[in-house]
Amino acid sequence: MRASQPLTFTFLGLISFFGINQASAQGCVAIRHFSSCVGNTLENNLLGPGDIQIGSNYRYFKSFRHFRGTEEEPDRVSNETEVINHSHSWDFFLTYGISDRWYASITIPTVINTRSSLYEHGRDERNTTFSRGLADIRVGVGYWLFDLEKHQNGNLALGFGLKLPTGSYNASDIFYNVGPEGGPQVRPVDQSIQPGDGGFGITLDFQFYQKIAERFFAYGGGFYLINPRETNGTRTFRETLSPILQNEAIMAVPDQFSLRTGVSHSLSNTISASLGARYEGVPVKDLIGGNEGFRRPGNVLSIDPGIAFMKDNFSLNINVPFAVRRERPQSVTDLQTQEMTGEPRQGDAAFADYLINVGVSYRIAKNKIKVNPELMEQFKN
Repeated sequence: MRASQPLTFTFLGLISFFGINQASAQGCVAIRHFSSCVGNTLENNLLGPGDIQIGSNYRYFKSFRHFRGTEEEPDRVSNETEVINHSHSWDFFLTYGISDRWYASITIPTVINTRSSLYEHGRDERNTTFSRGLADIRVGVGYWLFDLEKHQNGNLALGFGLKLPTGSYNASDIFYNVGPEGGPQVRPVDQSIQPGDGGFGITLDFQFYQKIAERFFAYGGGFYLINPRETNGTRTFRETLSPILQNEAIMAVPDQFSLRTGVSHSLSNTISASLGARYEGVPVKDLIGGNEGFRRPGNVLSIDPGIAFMKDNFSLNINVPFAVRRERPQSVTDLQTQEMTGEPRQGDAAFADYLINVGVSYRIAKNKIKVNPELMEQFKN
């Protein structure tokens, strides 16, 4: 039997977690659509030497609920002054098994985003801005700490990757009622719908699984994106809204993080379900480098149900995480403005209620591996 088939079958219950483990922008907070540079598909990363996994992940959300701190501002929706983002993202990936424990991956993301608002168009009429194209490509390697044949009931992988600034970070569109004499003007679109952030990034990530009962596995994983670059030079035009926003005139290149954990259960030989939680966001301050420039820090805690189907070397995964807590904390520039004016200052941000994630993949297996017959037998019942 091919290496990928028994291992894939054994860990089918985990695929609905790792198959689309993407940190996903939840609205105005610019949480980019990726988690790690080495790919977070557990089944994709359980590869033998020469094995190849190819696939694509799709994600969609609509953000429109405004939060300041953890408090929602429902009047924004009732007054029809809310900012509405629609985001469509596609990741195309290839993962290669270097050895039984080492693997490498490349992910090529693309996006289509729209943003509808009043305040960006003179506050008198609602208009929509648009962005599309290649986002930031990620490459990296990962390593399973324990031998996969000897530790099929649990393992831990660590990964290291690079994020390349291949996506546009100054994509522009027409803004109305804000140019000379109140006419239209071409400006960069909001940070939340820019395809890229303009910085070289370093990603550190981990993922683990552990059998806890027959057909039940616990899973977990996370990543941290280090973006050393402080600002990318793209103008926000926020200083035109108010002179006190001069410190937010240029876009920042913020860090990003994501954590996920949960339990997965194999319902049959081809279908599994999972239920977990995910916590992701943009921190107020970066781990390395300065913190000047405009960013909307924010974080989202979500309940993350999922279901997966696998047949031979093909897999299909669907997850629909829905938010249970959203927070837009005070940013560095908010605090600077507060200290300068003596007045309380904390910006808001719009978040989504839920995300739709769909992933498909296909494995091209080259090798064979020995699997404990007793372990395989329980998955045949």
